[in-house]
Amino acid sequence: MFLRKHYRTVVLSDIHLGTAHSKVEEVSRFLSSINCDRLILNGDIIDGWHLRKNGTRRWQPAHTQFFKILMKMMENCGTEIVYVRGNHDDFLDNLAPMSFANIRVVKEYTLDGANGKRYFVTHGDIFDRVTTQMRWLAHLGDMGYTFLLWFNGVYNRYRAWRGKSYYSLSQRIKQRVKSAVSYISDFETTLARFAESRRCDGIICGHIHHPDDRYYGQIHYLNSGDWVETMSALTESKEGDWNIVYYAEVELDSESPDMNIVTNIAPAS
Repeated sequence: MFLRKHYRTVVLSDIHLGTAHSKVEEVSRFLSSINCDRLILNGDIIDGWHLRKNGTRRWQPAHTQFFKILMKMMENCGTEIVYVRGNHDDFLDNLAPMSFANIRVVKEYTLDGANGKRYFVTHGDIFDRVTTQMRWLAHLGDMGYTFLLWFNGVYNRYRAWRGKSYYSLSQRIKQRVKSAVSYISDFETTLARFAESRRCDGIICGHIHHPDDRYYGQIHYLNSGDWVETMSALTESKEGDWNIVYYAEVELDSESPDMNIVTNIAPAS
């Protein structure tokens, strides 16, 4: 009999529904394979920037199906859903804070971990000077990033034709560019200092599409990554242990045709 993995908390961010590069089918399969007590949607779940620019033609049935899966999780498992606004879904600013049924829409959130530690949860864009002070540059960078993702898609179609697995060329480029590496490091240390100022034991964020699990001094820094490139999530066990889960391969369970399970949770190489 197929048993789903159960987590105390799952954190997803940067799905960017409404864009051509969102891995919505993969994240839907991942959510269909698990149970969790709490699901934190940590910003940029819906990409309002692209929807405003392109209208609703980018909205696909698969995007609607994603929200149906969330409703099924609430109905069948009693999952609590916390939606933290990001910069691409900043249209939620006029709604937050708001609660209805098992859903909360907030600008920030404090999570009490199973191990007794407190984690400040934020998308992270408010700590990014480009998005907060130079919005025009953020939009320009978004255009360049979209082109890079398009090229990444072309490259991976070639890899698939050669029988090779998915590879995030755009992630590798970001890891090799010195300014990008410096930006990520500055971002992480800034958030760690903020968590310390709030007397929290850790901080959970997204925004930079760079999954991570590390300590800055006594502060536990966690980044859930994204569902555009890395296809990753953060999971908390009932004992309070945190892990980064990478979606690599999925298969349909023969005994449960309506459930999909993650069979390989390692980063693409």
